[in-house]
Amino acid sequence: MKEKNKLSKQSHLNKNERNIKTSKQGSIREKSQDKILAAAQEEFILQGYKGATVQAIADRASLPKANVLYYFKNKENIYHAVLERTLSMWDDAIGDIDPDNGPKVAIEKFIAAKVKLSFEEPGSSKIYAMEIIQGAQHLKDFTRTYLRKWVREKAVLFQQWIDNGEMKNVDPVHLIFLIWSSTQHYADFDNQILTVMNQADFEDEDCKNVTAFLTDIILRGCGLNDD
Repeated sequence: MKEKNKLSKQSHLNKNERNIKTSKQGSIREKSQDKILAAAQEEFILQGYKGATVQAIADRASLPKANVLYYFKNKENIYHAVLERTLSMWDDAIGDIDPDNGPKVAIEKFIAAKVKLSFEEPGSSKIYAMEIIQGAQHLKDFTRTYLRKWVREKAVLFQQWIDNGEMKNVDPVHLIFLIWSSTQHYADFDNQILTVMNQADFEDEDCKNVTAFLTDIILRGCGLNDD
């Protein structure tokens, strides 16, 4: 019986050791992939998809080229992973829009999330903008399916609020375009904005001020400002 308990205990310890080892390996994998994707994003922004190379991405990530290819196989896979990371980030930040909260809360949340990402993750917005400008060759399925569906669903929701008299009669689709363009402008054209404002970099107050300004202007246009 003692021998059985001893074997059971040893088996339990071995299982814990395996779990710890697997956890560490997973952590190392995630950190390596994040490092590669961050480096790839910078390289794609600077060189474009055609100009970027796996070797340049590896050099920027301070990793051997073999390590990069171990995780992503080729340049196209890396590029897709960078784009998917951006889209996932936006999805998580915006989240679901609750119809019961009304249009004011929905617009405020939408603007705040997009401005925050533009200031904290400008590279993500730039890589997405470059892909769209170049014809969305790697995102055609996404734009035709998920993105189109997302916009239509939100447009229907805004239209319901309009029909219920909860906001002004504005074009829901163009409202979404307006929020996208005005918030992402601070990421895609950050160099131009900083030059005009005579600043070396954005400050914490800039994000707050931009959020407040855009929210006020857009809410007013939708007849939702309390003032």
